[in-house]
Amino acid sequence: MTTFVDRVELHVAAGNGGHGCASVHREKFKPLGGPDGGNGGRGGDVILVVDQAITTLLDYHHSPHRKATNGQPGAGDNRSGKDGQDLVLPVPDGTVVLDKAGNVLADLVGQGTTYIAGQGGRGGLGNAALSSARRKAPGFALLGEPGEAGDIVLELKTVADVALVGYPSAGKSSLISVLSAAKPKIADYPFTTLVPNLGVVTAGSTVYTIADVPGLIPGASQGRGLGLEFLRHVERCSVLVHVLDTATLESDRDPVSDLDIIEEELRQYGGLEDRPRLVVLNKIDIPDGQDLADMIRPELEERGYQVFEVSAVARTGLKELSYALAGIVGEARAAKPVEEATRIVIRPKAVDDAGFTVTYDEAEDVYRVRGEKPERWVRQTDFNNDEAVGYLADRLNRLGVEDQLMKAGARAGDGVAIGAEDNAVVFDWEPTMMAGAEMLGRRGEDHRLEAPRPAAQRRRDREAERDEAQREYDEFNPF
Repeated sequence: MTTFVDRVELHVAAGNGGHGCASVHREKFKPLGGPDGGNGGRGGDVILVVDQAITTLLDYHHSPHRKATNGQPGAGDNRSGKDGQDLVLPVPDGTVVLDKAGNVLADLVGQGTTYIAGQGGRGGLGNAALSSARRKAPGFALLGEPGEAGDIVLELKTVADVALVGYPSAGKSSLISVLSAAKPKIADYPFTTLVPNLGVVTAGSTVYTIADVPGLIPGASQGRGLGLEFLRHVERCSVLVHVLDTATLESDRDPVSDLDIIEEELRQYGGLEDRPRLVVLNKIDIPDGQDLADMIRPELEERGYQVFEVSAVARTGLKELSYALAGIVGEARAAKPVEEATRIVIRPKAVDDAGFTVTYDEAEDVYRVRGEKPERWVRQTDFNNDEAVGYLADRLNRLGVEDQLMKAGARAGDGVAIGAEDNAVVFDWEPTMMAGAEMLGRRGEDHRLEAPRPAAQRRRDREAERDEAQREYDEFNPF
């Protein structure tokens, strides 16, 4: 028997970008023909795509870890690495994507709707792409960026126009089987239906879908029985139909009490107050069922409900019910706002937006630089290559990081961290308006690559500098 799964936690990882290549073209009589290192390939994305042939999230329950392929590194002779292959994950229509905190990231409705759950990393540039008039033969290449990785939650909310709600064994499955071509499991014991059943109904010119929502009993909204797992499947429905059993064999139940209990569970779940309701008195083919229906119908109509007496076995009252539902569904569809064409909203950056921030972290005694570009450049830098570090210094200087550090009060020898606290690159700052090639001695050397000093050592050094400055001042200003 196929298991129905409508909520899973998925661990996705996009592919990493391939590293660029540092290569110099060589051939006979041309030992140094110039840089010819190719770029690395882009990492593959993780993409969720709605496929209406998929009805459950079972595959992701059994295999929750999904990873796209990495991009290939570049090679000499200007050969770029192959891009990683995107990983396409089919999901059912009506899947909601959430983060671990419960925030909605995407609501996937409609065949072919896509969402990129993980963006592949960029490939690193090879030294051929990095060459310029100023740096004719770079001896380094950029590293590929890591792909996005994280955990997401997938929740399936059935896409249906009509939801049948009621106690177990109230006849919901029988009703959906005669209204549509659906073939659900039907038996005379509770909790026969363990998954929501969907059927398509045609009434005149209106075609709509109807869902049988199982497992509603007292306490369902708090997790009792199966109700909490399936109440989410009524959220998209335009109309709720209470299916009441007028021939129940349980002495402590009656249709009106069943209605009140289910309504209380819907109220506690929340968000369904505006949905129109219909009441179906089922099993009137049984003599006692017809008598009970005649007794309670006036009370239900006094409450404002539109009441239908049906028999799924004898197939009586079905035509009136199907056309009444078609009318309500049609009104609901007409009331929905017309979808406008997709508009591209352009939000230009403020004129004073530098693209990064510089703040002082007192706890770590470092000046922390945060911004998309600086952090991306750090990830692309091979810190084992001195020339690559010099190139990073060039880029940061042109962006204005050095100016902002000076304005923030940073002094020579202070610690500077680029990136988040858990994954930052920390170094001792050497302020200079010259960067990159100008700071290099022999090829590949850069004195800024000394190991960063601990925070306590930096404090002691600053105190010693202040004491030395004070002594010099006292020496030249004895009075």
